[in-house]
Amino acid sequence: MKNSIGLLELSSIAAGFQVCDAMLKASDVELVLARTICSGKYMVLIRGDVAAVEAAVEAGKAENEFSVIDSFVIPNVDESLFPAIAGTTKGDTMEALGVIESFSVASLIEGADAMVKSANVQLLEVRLAMALGGKAFAVVTGSVSAVRSAVDSGAQMIGRKGLLVNKVVIANPRPELLQELI
Repeated sequence: MKNSIGLLELSSIAAGFQVCDAMLKASDVELVLARTICSGKYMVLIRGDVAAVEAAVEAGKAENEFSVIDSFVIPNVDESLFPAIAGTTKGDTMEALGVIESFSVASLIEGADAMVKSANVQLLEVRLAMALGGKAFAVVTGSVSAVRSAVDSGAQMIGRKGLLVNKVVIANPRPELLQELI
């Protein structure tokens, strides 16, 4: 079962191609996303069984360790991450809106996964470093108490790496805010 994801965030675009190739050759994983991101960085996101993902991430790190900015392996990832990253999630009504913001793509995805696993919230968007100066953010909606709990969990996860930029919870947000999302 391909329920695990792994990511390497690199400071070099050239190293990104090299590392991506090494990761794909190391084990039976699926490439989810590999691309340049602001500001001159590169990210490789893979999916597969936990052991395969762990092996691929380790192979990528070994291939070009001095270029690695951040990385993770998340076993049993929440499936709502994929449509949120792709920008295909549509929100219903919003009692509350929560946003976490990070200095790295890797820590943000870890934080977003923690948010949806910690409370009954809907993940609306995960925006990864494009036109953001290398930062990333995630947006959730749900009840005020659920959103507060989720945002606190996500911010705590990102904060462990010292990469939290900000977190906010907005009760009864104006509908115009949805225009800014997705």
